[in-house]
Amino acid sequence: MSSNKKSLTPLKSERKQRGRVDRTVMFPVPPPKIELPEDYPNWLADLKHRIQSERLRIVITSNTAMILLYWDIGQRILEKQKAQGWGAKIIDRLSFDLHEQFPEMRGFSPRNLKYMRAFAAAWPNHEIVQKALAQLSWYQNLVLLQKLKSTEHRLWYAEKAYEHGWSGNILAIQIETQAHARFVKAPNNFPATLPPLDSDHATQIFKDPYLFDFLGTDAPRRERELENGLVEHVQKFLLELGQGFAFVGRQILLELGDQDYRLDLLFYHLKLRRYVVIELKARAFEPGDGVQLGMYMHAVDKLLCHPDDKPTIGLLLVREKNRVLVEYALGDTNRPITVAEWETQLTQSLPDNLKGSLPSVEEIEAELGTQPLE
Repeated sequence: MSSNKKSLTPLKSERKQRGRVDRTVMFPVPPPKIELPEDYPNWLADLKHRIQSERLRIVITSNTAMILLYWDIGQRILEKQKAQGWGAKIIDRLSFDLHEQFPEMRGFSPRNLKYMRAFAAAWPNHEIVQKALAQLSWYQNLVLLQKLKSTEHRLWYAEKAYEHGWSGNILAIQIETQAHARFVKAPNNFPATLPPLDSDHATQIFKDPYLFDFLGTDAPRRERELENGLVEHVQKFLLELGQGFAFVGRQILLELGDQDYRLDLLFYHLKLRRYVVIELKARAFEPGDGVQLGMYMHAVDKLLCHPDDKPTIGLLLVREKNRVLVEYALGDTNRPITVAEWETQLTQSLPDNLKGSLPSVEEIEAELGTQPLE
């Protein structure tokens, strides 16, 4: 028996070795000799001093200081390129010199230095970098840089990523599903049924359409099929709903008079401090849908709400809708309701020219060592 155990040991070791990601970072070989600009040595010495002074602060404040340092390096490279036309060979030499001076620091590969340059070019305003972008990981900033061209959209996603705690991969998914075009789009009667501040908050939480791509490309044809799919993938459903939604249950029994009714899905929103009743329809919107939903909302207020809870909000998810018809239907109720469509795939995908070639998380981790990416 002991001999068998010994014979198995190397196999386990080999399996571990095969499953392990090799994150060894190779230092660059000395670049070929080139004619350097006259002020390069003084400029390099100044940059080394800047990095040296930031090393302790980077250890203490980690990500924020690193992002600001990367922006600073990128800005200095940009200034030299504009003034003296520095090319790729100078970047290669700079990478080598910085590795020589700071062998324990990661992130000075030629590719990452070029990312720093692009990062600084995209964000010339240091105040914006300090307030919004320095709160994100370097990988998240690369996602914004590579997948978006609009400064306005980049800033919107940066703020949402920080607000909702999106990882780099989740941020990329939100961009690809065009989240910026879907928020604050759902028709609702919030201004007429909620106090101004609550109305503004509620409007910013709901979107239109909702993307249920995790259900597959074939859209469910019946409400129960749709409900089963959403509950089966409740984590992905919660991600699509957005931050603050807590799942309470499905097919909630409501005893009204001598009859029983069941609402499809019940959530609670932690920021709004309200229940959210979700009714599902695998067909187009009909005016009577709001009446049924309003009844469920009233029942939740009476039967389930705590005295500290605010009145319930209703979300009606339909296959399609006529916006004018929705506005007329909602105008006849005093309960806060929003109507949105659901889709299993967006009709308009991310344009090809906005899709960047990002390094993988593993590649960036390898260059940055133990710096957090997510």
